[in-house]
Amino acid sequence: MKAANAVVNREPAAVDVLPLPAPPAGRGSRVALVVIVAGAVAATVVLFLPLTREAIGLSAIALMVCLIVLKVPIAIALFVPAVIGMFALQGPRLVVNVLGSLPYGSVASWTLSVVPMFVFMGLLLWRSGVTATLFDAARAWVSWLPAGLAVSTNVAGTGLAAVSGTTVGTTYALARMALPEMLKSGYDKRIAIGSVMAAGLPGQLIPPSILLVVYAGVAAVPVGPQLLAGIGPGILVSLLVAVSLVVVGLIRKPAAADTEPATAAPSRWRSLVRAWPVPVLVLIIVGGMFSGMFTATEAGAVAAFFSVILALLALRPRAGLTAIGEAAVGAVGTTGSIFFILMGTEALSRMLTITGLTKVFVNWVGALNLQAWQFVVLMIVVYLVLGMVMESLPMMLLTVPILIPTLNSLDIPLIWFGVFVVLMGELAVITPPVGILSFVIYSVLQDPEVTRGRTFSLGDVFTASLWVLPPALLLCVLMILFPEIVTFIPDLMASR
Repeated sequence: MKAANAVVNREPAAVDVLPLPAPPAGRGSRVALVVIVAGAVAATVVLFLPLTREAIGLSAIALMVCLIVLKVPIAIALFVPAVIGMFALQGPRLVVNVLGSLPYGSVASWTLSVVPMFVFMGLLLWRSGVTATLFDAARAWVSWLPAGLAVSTNVAGTGLAAVSGTTVGTTYALARMALPEMLKSGYDKRIAIGSVMAAGLPGQLIPPSILLVVYAGVAAVPVGPQLLAGIGPGILVSLLVAVSLVVVGLIRKPAAADTEPATAAPSRWRSLVRAWPVPVLVLIIVGGMFSGMFTATEAGAVAAFFSVILALLALRPRAGLTAIGEAAVGAVGTTGSIFFILMGTEALSRMLTITGLTKVFVNWVGALNLQAWQFVVLMIVVYLVLGMVMESLPMMLLTVPILIPTLNSLDIPLIWFGVFVVLMGELAVITPPVGILSFVIYSVLQDPEVTRGRTFSLGDVFTASLWVLPPALLLCVLMILFPEIVTFIPDLMASR
């Protein structure tokens, strides 16, 4: 338990929205770096040439992609092309007018005030040991199943999704706790790694979800219904992963063997009692919003207050106060980063509107005569490709402002598409070669205490990551066939 708590105390809860360092560069990476820098310079030069508005918009997007790949902070990678593009289109007066009103206009929204609450709550809960207690409870109740440890990891990931709002943090903590146990029990390394990666899939779907809040701000949809829309898909993807793990355990028993006896009933109930903060927080956040007792912001505030009390109870008084202070500082920094990103998104969106690029895209899609489901299938392919080279947040911020007019013309509900794009973002942090979760787990596997003498290559991690795709893509198909999976809870809330 002490080791697990140490892991919790080292991992920030809102790390998903911040860029992580890239792996060490080799010769091939240096060549790619030179090419990308040259592309960024070329895109910048092109912006000042006498081109059409649409060509300027495309050059600005190319510059943005190059800056993101170069690991420039996301907000700056959005701002710089937007400002240069507006200057190239209409001169300095437009830039001054936009920048004068943009900072306040893009973030001064009551709905976005939920962001610091969720971030603060997540940081405190990580430090209070919720990760360890959830994993222990999940292991006590479902370890008897085929591939029981892997299923336990998946169940714990779903529970953490309901209190943390972070995929990377959840995956890191579970990797530190679950991988040594699975390797000790004789699991095939690909199944062990893949199950930890899959455990993070509900992280940004089940509220509280920072990505869903950011999407709601970008798409101008209500935050409460958008958060509730992620519950059904988040639970369903967890069930799909659990079923696939059980099937693997039945078919390849030696590769997914559990050697420990089932936990006695009294211990099961004790482990469940120790995990009491999770159902209380679910009741506050989900129950409060669904019943209409709380708005999303009020639910976040009450949950944050509850997390303060929990930290004081779980930690020594001095340690609790220290954790609260550090969480408050972290929440301010992360919230500032998110708001800065939203400003950059709004600037880029305004620039693209002036270029008319969004209208061109709408006309192009209209000329293809695609039905709504065909367009969504096309976007699955696009997002899978983008996910190979981009992280979830920049991928969403790049595409959503351009796609909104098309979504409206095809009568695709923006709330439904928000859940869809966040799910595709969850795959983006997994799929190689830029999947952040792959590098997070690879870094964990460099610890001899985790690997127990076995060796792991980055190729092993990449191979294991492909195992996560089938259940996630199956969820996409089910969401297309049965959109009520996403819209049922928000519609039920609206009808009350």
